[in-house]
Amino acid sequence: MAHLSVSVMLSAAAVLMLSGATAQAQSSYTEADFVRVAKLDAHVHDNVARTTFRNVARKDGFELLSINVDYPDFPPLSVQAQAVEGHHAADPAHFHFATAFSMAGFGEPGWTERAIATIDAAVAKGAVAVKVWKNIGMVAKDDEGRPIFLDDPRFDGVIAHLEKIGLPLIAHQGEPKNCWLPLDQMTTDNDRSYFRDHPQYYMYLHPEEPGYEMLMAARDRFVAFHPKLSFVGAHMASLEWSVDRLAQFLDRFPNANVDLAARMTQVQYQSNADYEKVRAFFVKYQDRLLYGTDIADNPPEPGAPAQNPPIGDDGLAGEADHAWRSDWRYLATPLTQRIADIDAEVKGLALPRAVIDKIYYGNARRIFLSRK
Repeated sequence: MAHLSVSVMLSAAAVLMLSGATAQAQSSYTEADFVRVAKLDAHVHDNVARTTFRNVARKDGFELLSINVDYPDFPPLSVQAQAVEGHHAADPAHFHFATAFSMAGFGEPGWTERAIATIDAAVAKGAVAVKVWKNIGMVAKDDEGRPIFLDDPRFDGVIAHLEKIGLPLIAHQGEPKNCWLPLDQMTTDNDRSYFRDHPQYYMYLHPEEPGYEMLMAARDRFVAFHPKLSFVGAHMASLEWSVDRLAQFLDRFPNANVDLAARMTQVQYQSNADYEKVRAFFVKYQDRLLYGTDIADNPPEPGAPAQNPPIGDDGLAGEADHAWRSDWRYLATPLTQRIADIDAEVKGLALPRAVIDKIYYGNARRIFLSRK
């Protein structure tokens, strides 16, 4: 009888272990679930009238939020606006867009009114947010040659209007911390290649310009001054290098959320060093994180920078599909994959399905589309 009891006990333990493993496997998604789960890429730039981006998004189960930005390597804001307004009109259920205002004439009489008029005209055509770019803090100067930061009171009229109409602000402030390091000390190859090709934004070469902590402090002052504003820190609020530092930011500012666009390799670099900490961060802040990639489609232009070559339909579709599937493998599954930009094998976080549903869809719908 004693021997039988031990056998029964061992069998029961094996069943429990198997059940536990099965339950754990079912708690996260698989690669096969990728096309079946509702997803929204909350940070792309679809600046061309062609439907390639929309087509691959529909095939892969994505809605898109295309963000206009006052970026010299992109078409003029008027061209960007025409493209996204056309896409939204053709497919309003799956294509959404954020508008942007120009910094031209900032501080001059009438600038606030012109910026607000630009915003209101875009909202009337479907805009769900406004984007400000890193030129605020890193490029734009006042009449005396001093940098213009986001907490400048001359923005107050525009921000008050956003608060009044309930429109979120997407803010790309600063850059990855790698931007202030020598190339051989950067943690990811994608940062090395970007700053090598964009020396004008490579702050290691410009020690006379505002430093990293100065830019973060100005951004934090701005968010503190506007607690009623729905704030989205693009690119992990330029705190991509440390989930601990990003957690402090999110704890301090309950009105702030962040997107993950173009910063996944920095997250993967950290999870290879401390897997459990990074996974716990995503679970704890599951209501504050938005999936995004920063994939861009721009019209070919004679004389365009060499680092922004024209891309054909197949190239764009392949780039988007590859990025989306790689990120899904990392965030949603336990699978390991090779990440060339950090020259390492990276294990997937296998986040619970409920967490994935928020990061990939629910949070963006709540922040950007609930007012519609």
